[in-house]
Amino acid sequence: MPPFPALVHHRPPKAARKRTRRVIHGVTLDDDYAWLRAANWQQVIEEPEKLPAPIARYLRAENRFAAAGFRPLKALQKQLIAEMRGRMVEDESAPPWKDGPFLYYERYRKGAQYSLCCRKPAVGGREQILLDAPKEARGLDYFDLGATAVSPDHRLMAWAADLTGSESYIIRVRDLATGQDDDRLERTSGDIVWGRDGRFFYYIELDSSQRPYRVMRHRLGDPQEADVEIYREADTGWFVSLDRTQDDRYAFIDIHDHETTEVLLLDLDDPREVPVPVFPREAGIEYEIDHHEGRLIIRTNHADSKGRKPEDYRILALPVGETDTSKADVLVDEVPGRAIQSVHVLKDWLIWSTLGEDGPAIHARHWRNGTEKTFRARAAGASASEGGAKSREADATTKTEIVGDISGAIGPEYESAILRLSFSSPAEPEVTLDHNLDTGEETILKRQEVPSGHDATRYAVERAYAPTADGETVPITILRLSSTPLDGTAPCLLYGYGSYGYAMDADFETDRLSLVDRGFVYAIAHIRGGMEKGFRWYREGKREKKINSFLDFIAAADFLVEKRYAAPKRIVAHGVSAGGMLMGGIANMAGETFAGIVAEVPFVDSLNTILDPTLPLTPPEWVEWGNPIEDVKAFEAMRGYSPYDNIAAKEYPPMFIVGGLTDPRVTYWEPAKFVAKLRATMTGGGPILFRTNMGAGHDGASGRYRQLDDVARVYAFALEVTGMVEQSTG
Repeated sequence: MPPFPALVHHRPPKAARKRTRRVIHGVTLDDDYAWLRAANWQQVIEEPEKLPAPIARYLRAENRFAAAGFRPLKALQKQLIAEMRGRMVEDESAPPWKDGPFLYYERYRKGAQYSLCCRKPAVGGREQILLDAPKEARGLDYFDLGATAVSPDHRLMAWAADLTGSESYIIRVRDLATGQDDDRLERTSGDIVWGRDGRFFYYIELDSSQRPYRVMRHRLGDPQEADVEIYREADTGWFVSLDRTQDDRYAFIDIHDHETTEVLLLDLDDPREVPVPVFPREAGIEYEIDHHEGRLIIRTNHADSKGRKPEDYRILALPVGETDTSKADVLVDEVPGRAIQSVHVLKDWLIWSTLGEDGPAIHARHWRNGTEKTFRARAAGASASEGGAKSREADATTKTEIVGDISGAIGPEYESAILRLSFSSPAEPEVTLDHNLDTGEETILKRQEVPSGHDATRYAVERAYAPTADGETVPITILRLSSTPLDGTAPCLLYGYGSYGYAMDADFETDRLSLVDRGFVYAIAHIRGGMEKGFRWYREGKREKKINSFLDFIAAADFLVEKRYAAPKRIVAHGVSAGGMLMGGIANMAGETFAGIVAEVPFVDSLNTILDPTLPLTPPEWVEWGNPIEDVKAFEAMRGYSPYDNIAAKEYPPMFIVGGLTDPRVTYWEPAKFVAKLRATMTGGGPILFRTNMGAGHDGASGRYRQLDDVARVYAFALEVTGMVEQSTG
């Protein structure tokens, strides 16, 4: 029986065809569904009820069709949600961070969708709830609490919230003694940096296309229109963000696209507030900074003394105001194939993270005596308390690959010696501990609980490598039950992303167990376009080489079948955002390989979007994908893989496609147009199910339990198209 048999009695929606034609670089582009883009899209993103009626009717018709397809799976979805919720701690709380006289932390009440922001005195005293997010979200379809920033004297808290999913944040200022909110700043990015005297703070305003473009200073009590512009970025191809150095000496404005950075310092001891560039803006040069005892500590790809650009980055130290990198002290040199991802400073310690073929690592070095420590993912089953720091510090002679994840963080205090480390693997829940870098003492703060029970020994975690036609090998992280036979009969969900240099972590996600416990193999393809093998791996999957991302994913799927991890035509492909573009691409190139494809908020109208500089992310994206407006080679490359432009008259597998009406990143009409054209062009296969979240944006539904509804639909789809539904509910 074909999947979703209930849809036999339902006719899929058919979007009207309204021919739009234009010529780019001598090539005629026809677009029959351009009308699905609302002329007032900027307004719709913030006020979804303003969506024009014909478009709203079409999207609702698609939602009804998808609902009809999923209706017979309601019992399964409820079962999946119950399982996933059973693995969540209802009154979850995060380990606190010490900041001056207080410990700050977040926690949940049982059954609440959103968290509480809390503090208590560092020495004795009662908890104070600073912000009750469930209360603030009452009556709203969407609520996302962004940044919270406490003033230097701990009397006030500026907090930001997105109420529509548009990523346009409203900032309020709360008196922590009375709980009263004053001031209201609208259309902000949510970034907040307090001035030293606690009477003003800096924030970033959005332009009419939802881009963060200028830094403003807000003095408490003033109306927003009285705020002072500190910096404006005129180039729409650049993002603007705000932060401050760990020692609170400087605020800084970070201006960047995907391959160039400029950082401007704001001296918090200088009332003139003149932003001063760390380096002149230079195409292709990226860097991030912190400050330590009069020197800037800089992670950068500035050229070395031989003129060679270290694409996996170095860490340099330069006196504040010095721009000649030849005069810098090289603190950490490049190791090709192992990208330096971040740098942080404490008064006595330099801390940086790396990622490469040897996995993720956190490094620390004492500023004065040079003592170094390196922390890597733990071996399966290792206890955080066994052997102290040595149980996690790297052994250079160890050749066995450990498939797992490690992350590190430092708190707000500059003079601290605490490095907070978190360890997990796809089969092992997260353990969080504080490592005292001075003494080596470790304190376990939290072991992730799975209330419904979890036995890590029931699972097998592996790292396999799929060969590609051009001689590369694609890492694949595999999670399965140890009892799942490797005989070529198992269904599989294969996840991929492969863009912007983002690496997919081999961490613990409880939701995945609902598939794995039913006999699925869960696999992550670490394809080119990510940074799992250093910067080269990213470079080989972007711009004119983007096709490698698609070919790598298909190679990974073929490998899983060849090595009998998965059954032929029982692999479900899954991707989100740029990973959704990946899904559209592999549907066009090799749809017959897959039992089904899930594309969430998918960047599938790639060419049309990158040809339109008025859209929020288009100008900043040109360095990632190429600029098809000015570069004919970039145009031809994108035209060759853009999913919308390559839909063919052939059979397609069942597909579940999800969009968000208020999404400013991947606008709702991208998936809508893709589905409309797919239905009009494909010769068989399917069905194609399309759901638009009419009250949310790029990240889907808000609220920790409502998000489970979205996951359950994806998993129910995967179980349906692989023939596992009866066994799952029986």
